[in-house]
Amino acid sequence: MRLFLLTLFATPLLAADDGWVNLFNGKDLSNWVNVNCAPETWSVADGIIRCTGKPTGGLRTPKMYENFELEVEWRHMKSGGNAGIFIWASPLAAKGVPFLRAIEVQVLDHGYGNTKGYTTHGDVFPIHGSSMVPFGRHNGMRSFPSEERSKPSPEWNHYHISAKDGVLRLSVNGKEVSGGEQCSWRKGYVGLESEGAPTEWRLVRIRELPGNTATPEQTADEARGHTPLYNGLDLRGWQGAEKAPNFIPSDWRLVLKAGPAGQSISTEKEYGDFELIADVKLGKDAPAEDSPGGIAIGNASNIALRFDEKSGLKRSAWKRLTLTRRGATLTGTLDAATLTLPPTQAGPARIHLHHSGAEVELGNLYLRELK
Repeated sequence: MRLFLLTLFATPLLAADDGWVNLFNGKDLSNWVNVNCAPETWSVADGIIRCTGKPTGGLRTPKMYENFELEVEWRHMKSGGNAGIFIWASPLAAKGVPFLRAIEVQVLDHGYGNTKGYTTHGDVFPIHGSSMVPFGRHNGMRSFPSEERSKPSPEWNHYHISAKDGVLRLSVNGKEVSGGEQCSWRKGYVGLESEGAPTEWRLVRIRELPGNTATPEQTADEARGHTPLYNGLDLRGWQGAEKAPNFIPSDWRLVLKAGPAGQSISTEKEYGDFELIADVKLGKDAPAEDSPGGIAIGNASNIALRFDEKSGLKRSAWKRLTLTRRGATLTGTLDAATLTLPPTQAGPARIHLHHSGAEVELGNLYLRELK
């Protein structure tokens, strides 16, 4: 039976059917965008996309899709591995998490265990702002598979995903098992997830279907060219780390551990006009006001956002900072609130992170250079 199934699955994946486009060319990742991982997280060898699982993050298409069929083969390289496929996803990670807002198609190995809250056989569920009405057996908006068809590590599994008019259907190894309808969003990017364990992917291809009916409210934000400033593993791209031991890389978060004040790091590169995005969360010991630490542009003493509650930040709650620099003018928002910011020097400048001595967490640091 196993030989029959392998033959059955290989035929549609390898056939040159009309309309099918390979998202993976078998040689490199030129048709993919690294959302928030280290350069070595994703690589290609022997016609296979390999993911180390570290840090937690994503790899996505450069193009948005609305109605389509997607075929993917995947396998976990260790028992208990965790990963996923993002459908109708955001271009950047959602606030306070390393994951894209999306409908997630779960990719779990059996060693992870099956519980009343999740399975390892093809759950489908919305994450971080998305929504869905699940089919069949479910828990909240999480659709559970009707059959257990997934194979354990290190065997390959085949997923066929149908995404049309806000309806998502997942077939595992040849049979539909889960999905949902009334999905929001219903147009966005397609992504692969890195989440702690080595995985391999191959034969990733897509066939677009007629559509173009999604409204702006049903559509993900469009990518605008942001690139990650922090890779989730170390402080490559930053200078001063050797004198700043309390700046601790912790997967997708950069933790400014409580300790002596005065430590700082800055980007190795100088930037002209740019837009900076950073998620910030204060520790419980953070000051209410007048923090000596924060994010500075150009002159190291010119702090644009201080790490304290007076700035609008919260203890133990993530806030998203968007900071725009044009010449000597700084403008910004913290979530929906407009910030009043001091001017900065004109011309190329580094971005500085200053530690106040109280614990602060940073995540999802992105930068887009402006022309």
